[in-house]
Amino acid sequence: MKRFHYALILAAVMVLGVSCKPKQSAYKQVYEAAKEREMQQTASQPTTVVKDASPLPPVEVSVRKEKVEPVYANDAAGLKKYSVVIASLSVKLNAESLKERMVSEGHQVILAQNEQGMYRVIVASYDDKQQAAAKREQLYSTYSAKGDTDYLRKTYGVPFNDLWILERQY
Repeated sequence: MKRFHYALILAAVMVLGVSCKPKQSAYKQVYEAAKEREMQQTASQPTTVVKDASPLPPVEVSVRKEKVEPVYANDAAGLKKYSVVIASLSVKLNAESLKERMVSEGHQVILAQNEQGMYRVIVASYDDKQQAAAKREQLYSTYSAKGDTDYLRKTYGVPFNDLWILERQY
């Protein structure tokens, strides 16, 4: 009878010990949510407005300056000084998924990572800021023509607020 009680107590202690362990996935979800909030706060920070001194009429474009590196070596040649960014994501898998969907629409997408570890999903990259601004406007008008200014978020499920231009720092 004593052995039965000891076995019962031992089983209860084992069950309690196993059930009290924290679940890693719950911590991971909280961590990813915090990273997304951080990303949104970074995106809402003030940006510099740079006036281009080219022979064409100056265009005021919101430009963010960052040091970024391509995620994949084959993207290195395509990453120029000015890039049109459609999303900033903290999880590489999500950025790769968005890249695949945008490639299927015909865009040549580049993934770049900044010093804080955020993945920038770039749909076009140019040496000239005017070209980047024109591509950004073209994308806005393309998606606005679909009658839905929130088309990108609804289609891809990514909470990005706007298309913006990244000036690459070396």
